[in-house]
Amino acid sequence: MNHSEESLGVSRRQFMGMAATAGVALTAFAAGLPRSVLAADAFTAPALPYAENALEPYISARTVSFHYGKHTMAYFKKTNAMLANSPKAGSSLEEVFKDAAKDAAAQNLFNNAAQAWNHVFYWQGMKPGGGGPATGDVAKMIKASFGNYDSFKKAFAEAGATQFGSGWAWLVLEGEELRVVKTPNAMNPMVAGAKPLLTMDVWEHAYYLDYQNRRGDYISAFLDHLVNWDFVNANLA
Repeated sequence: MNHSEESLGVSRRQFMGMAATAGVALTAFAAGLPRSVLAADAFTAPALPYAENALEPYISARTVSFHYGKHTMAYFKKTNAMLANSPKAGSSLEEVFKDAAKDAAAQNLFNNAAQAWNHVFYWQGMKPGGGGPATGDVAKMIKASFGNYDSFKKAFAEAGATQFGSGWAWLVLEGEELRVVKTPNAMNPMVAGAKPLLTMDVWEHAYYLDYQNRRGDYISAFLDHLVNWDFVNANLA
């Protein structure tokens, strides 16, 4: 069955497995998030898994410095400030934003906690020398769900290009099938019960210093040169 991109709602089942890897700074549940993001009284943004200039020429060190050093860190700082002396202390970041998604009065907490999670996932989903056709088990699943890699690539690129304003494009697992979805602003597919495998940030701060209004060029660079398929495969576990 082929699945094209579509917008994602905020209901349905949730099934995000967790698996810890001892002794590794960037230990993870399937999303590759560090222990400090999984459960802590104050959430700590992990270090980048590569140098700030490692993604050049496709994403510049200047963009990474601002995007990670300013935007990502700000989401963690604001989340921690809102959770100070809160009974939610000790919850996972995932639990925080999923609970906040159920409460209209907690929209600000949701926005910051979800964005903190989304950004860590985004950084983990890229690597120097990445991109190109999928490898491993996810390649087989892409063929089963989309027909071939080119069909997946077209759907993913379209999701990123057609997300109006700020948001994200995602490859997710639902049941035994893969889907491409797009979400606005801070929305995360786990709120709707899907399991994220890969995401691409299409907020302007992700690409504007390097590509200005050429979002399509940024999307092509992400898919052709940056995707970390090892990370995507690990998220299938």
